[in-house]
Amino acid sequence: MLTANALFAFNRQDSLRGGNGNGRNWWDVQYYRLYVSLNDQERSIAGSTTIVFKISGRVSDSMQIDLQEPLQLDSAVALGESIPFTREGNVFWLKHPFRKQLQGSQQTLKLYYHGIPKAARKAPWDGGLVWSKDANGNPWVAVACQGTGASCWWPCKDIQSDEPDQGMKIRLSGPSDLEAIANGRFGSRLRTGNRQQIDWETADPINNYDVTFYLGDYVHWNEDYQGEKGPLHLIFCSLRDNEAIARKQFKEVTRMLSAFEYWFGPYPFYDDGYKIVEAPYLGMEHQSAIAYGNGYQNGYQGKDRSNTGIGLLFDFIVVHESGHEWFGNSITAADIADNWIHEGFTTYAEALFVEYWFGPDKARAYTMGQWANIQNDVPVQGHYGVNDDGSSDKYDKAAAMIHTIRELMHDDTKFRQMLRTMNQRFYHKQITGAQMESFLKEFTGLPLQPVFDQYLRSTDIPVLEWKRKRKTLSVRFSHCADGFALPVRIHEGNAAAQSVTIGSNWQELKLKDAESSISFEHYFLIKENQVH
Repeated sequence: MLTANALFAFNRQDSLRGGNGNGRNWWDVQYYRLYVSLNDQERSIAGSTTIVFKISGRVSDSMQIDLQEPLQLDSAVALGESIPFTREGNVFWLKHPFRKQLQGSQQTLKLYYHGIPKAARKAPWDGGLVWSKDANGNPWVAVACQGTGASCWWPCKDIQSDEPDQGMKIRLSGPSDLEAIANGRFGSRLRTGNRQQIDWETADPINNYDVTFYLGDYVHWNEDYQGEKGPLHLIFCSLRDNEAIARKQFKEVTRMLSAFEYWFGPYPFYDDGYKIVEAPYLGMEHQSAIAYGNGYQNGYQGKDRSNTGIGLLFDFIVVHESGHEWFGNSITAADIADNWIHEGFTTYAEALFVEYWFGPDKARAYTMGQWANIQNDVPVQGHYGVNDDGSSDKYDKAAAMIHTIRELMHDDTKFRQMLRTMNQRFYHKQITGAQMESFLKEFTGLPLQPVFDQYLRSTDIPVLEWKRKRKTLSVRFSHCADGFALPVRIHEGNAAAQSVTIGSNWQELKLKDAESSISFEHYFLIKENQVH
């Protein structure tokens, strides 16, 4: 009943956006060509999207194209014909006899659109276009749209489960005295009077919410990083006045690459290179064009989310947002309900960065310090098919779950092998949470189902309950999933600790002394409670 009641909060627009319905499930995007002309005076855009797609299933009566209000779809063309369409909120339904085409055939659709897109009130959390100016009064424009959706600024198939298999081309048209930067590799530039168009292109698949641009008075410099797959081309972009401080702070990028290639394997987008671009908002994991707005300082806006002091040893935005290149951009959750795959692994990647550079003790302290941020408001795993990404606990609580799995493995070498194997198996793939859970159970050989049920699908934190009667200590876990059990080290006075696997049933342990002190040692997200 609780689940049913929660689902009543979602409407048809949520289902259209979050579900793989009849307007989506028969076609597979192969390639996008996105042309966008920016008017910073009117804060408007106009352009077109060309979608090359394959007919992959039984064709429905119509095709669903996502484009959010107030943007307007002007026309749609396929097979040389203009296609009629109707609007339903943030969805356009294209009526066309695609069923006459052979299954497996490749088709091309061109969509023309214009309008004043949604402006972000507080990017990146409230997504949309960011229209701002730099300290010198120059236009500084960008976009961040995770959660809000790519369809807030261009027409597309706005769902994480379908990425363009062959990448995409992005053409930006804007003022000729500014620089326009987007994902992938630079293609060409054409200046006409006071306007210019600049082309960028990705060779790799890319998720819609990662597609981005930056328009501003930028300078940039290049570097080649000798990574596991050879030279990786790096581009660093800052506002002109910030070049000196950016050159210093962006050295964090090579430290990040060293650590993450060690833990996860090669950077996933060697073909497209790596860019980091100063943005008019805090940051975002835009594939091959990471958004950076952390003020050229360590920590998270100069603060430490772990409250240990360790978070001030590195630049949070460089490390966290770049970590998403492996988790989120290469390995992508097919439904945003499973975005814990993105955020949990990337949050734990911060601790792995700390471990690589500063040692395991600081890493463990850092990750456990983050647990104070956990809200336990709603489950980490969201509802499927309705564009629900669950709780913000998908960051710290999901990271705590990953740390739990590592502690249960008790083999750091195997844990690293697991992360690298994961990135090989799911390289450039969209996967379900169930697939990730199956992989973790298979690789570790551990009974992890209760761990997943506890930390992903419940708001309860396991409580280690204990009571003592002279030389008898009784222990159990309450508020836990069926079959839940964890090993805990129990200290009696100054004697050597004994490791005990504790489940949900009371179990009795014999003590040596009726008056000795008792304490518990563990590295798990649990609570302790002495009962009488």
